[in-house]
Amino acid sequence: MKHIYASLDIGSDSIKIAVCELYQNKLNLLAATSVKSEGIKRGLIADFDLACNSIKEAFNSISEMVGFKVDKVIASVPSYMAEYNIVKGSIDIDVNNVINPDDVMKSLEKAITSKKIDGREMVTVLPIDFKINDEIVLKNPVGRKGKKLSTRAVLVTVPKKNVYSVLTLLEKINIEVVDISINNIGDMYAFRNKNFDNLISAIINIGSDITSLSLYSKNVIVKSSMINVGAKLVDQEIANYYKVDISVAKKLKNKFAIASKKNTSSSDFIECKNVNGEKTKINQSEISEIVEYRVKDILNSAKNELNNLTSKKIDYIIITGGMSNMTAFEQAAYDIFDKNIEIGSIKMIGIRDNKYSSVVGNIVYFISKLKLKGQDYTMIDDGESSVDSYTRSTPDSALNKIFGYFFND
Repeated sequence: MKHIYASLDIGSDSIKIAVCELYQNKLNLLAATSVKSEGIKRGLIADFDLACNSIKEAFNSISEMVGFKVDKVIASVPSYMAEYNIVKGSIDIDVNNVINPDDVMKSLEKAITSKKIDGREMVTVLPIDFKINDEIVLKNPVGRKGKKLSTRAVLVTVPKKNVYSVLTLLEKINIEVVDISINNIGDMYAFRNKNFDNLISAIINIGSDITSLSLYSKNVIVKSSMINVGAKLVDQEIANYYKVDISVAKKLKNKFAIASKKNTSSSDFIECKNVNGEKTKINQSEISEIVEYRVKDILNSAKNELNNLTSKKIDYIIITGGMSNMTAFEQAAYDIFDKNIEIGSIKMIGIRDNKYSSVVGNIVYFISKLKLKGQDYTMIDDGESSVDSYTRSTPDSALNKIFGYFFND
């Protein structure tokens, strides 16, 4: 069967969907779309009907692009007040002392049930490592022999409203949610490399209204936060200075301005109309100075928030989000963070825009869970899917049909 997966990111500025196919162990993009969002404020649903219409438009767009109906999805839920707790669990191995995927799931279930999450909802559980007979430590124990399997994992939870608002919205437009995640996890799986394995790391994702920050210790997410600054600050600054419409300001930022003034030319101009219908000439050096000031303001705010998250030195930082695509953005970031930063780069043909980092990364994460479970699954509705949805142990949970939980009742 074709292994096809779709992922959704509901942002304040745009609704993003990516559809990918896993073929010969390589993930290939089939299509990606970004539709202007309505009814979403600072990552949360403010107007249910407007949000429904925007998301429906995005699904219609992606279905037209791939040539089949996309009605199953991995959905990102808001990470406001997310908590990351280390949990542990261990089980005895019964059958021939050979560890199979079911044993892995049982050890994770044991770890999950060791932690009370009253008033919150589990998003996922991220395995850190496994021990066999309290001795051998490894990432995947399947196929190894042992009498006892122990695991450490990160239990990720958020307030219930973060999850149910998204599920209700998608149910309204007949979209089946097969898994949930948060963008902090998606970003990590989009960019993870050997630097994450041994260092204290962070990812900064600059969105439209908010900038999200995630802190990792040796590949393990430990904290996340959000600050109420984003790319719209830059758009508004341009709009106010040149007295142009906000949509014009956004185009000027994306197509003409440069994130570091030192890389500009004072002889380059662009002409546009202001809100009064008058023609105005804009100098690249001047507009870039405005942009650079606001970009650095956002980055300084992010730096201060990282310092609030940890007193330890952060060895490695990745910056992503749509704004990070700007020319010379890296130079502006170096002025704030020195040389321990890297601008994210999605290494997938057909999708070079960092605004898709979370949505693509959540597909990578979903596939990694399938491998750990030893399961096969596709989101295309052709009757070939070999995996039924998993069930949460809480009978009255609205998440009963979500695949992402690691175990059955």
